[in-house]
Amino acid sequence: MTAADKPRSDVRPMMQRDRASAALGMVVERDEPGSATVSMTVRDDMTNGFAVTHGGLVFALADTAFAIACNEDDSVTVAGGADITFLKSTRAGQVLTANARRRVVVGRTGLYDVTVTDERGDIVAEFRGRSITTRRTPTE
Repeated sequence: MTAADKPRSDVRPMMQRDRASAALGMVVERDEPGSATVSMTVRDDMTNGFAVTHGGLVFALADTAFAIACNEDDSVTVAGGADITFLKSTRAGQVLTANARRRVVVGRTGLYDVTVTDERGDIVAEFRGRSITTRRTPTE
């Protein structure tokens, strides 16, 4: 069993079951209602043909922080859509941090902004996620 296969007891069940985030080495730094911070060290196998961090992995980091921030209660909340703007490239060895925050929730829909920064605090990407709260409850 690898580290990615082992559930983490220090995070809530949703993230304990998130094998994709674990496989990418994501670490939940903060988990509060409406906000979250998640970090990830860029590995060599996360770079593209130009030796910069693959944009899909920057998106995955932002999406994970978004998912944590918008799942605030006992209802399952999913993405209804998301957009990302890439502002700065990064390379293997750098640490990226995604800070998600709720902008507004109206009824079952929400709007969340996520800023991804590098270890120097430079903005790497801006992500905006739109959430939809379902009538489902998480399975434990």
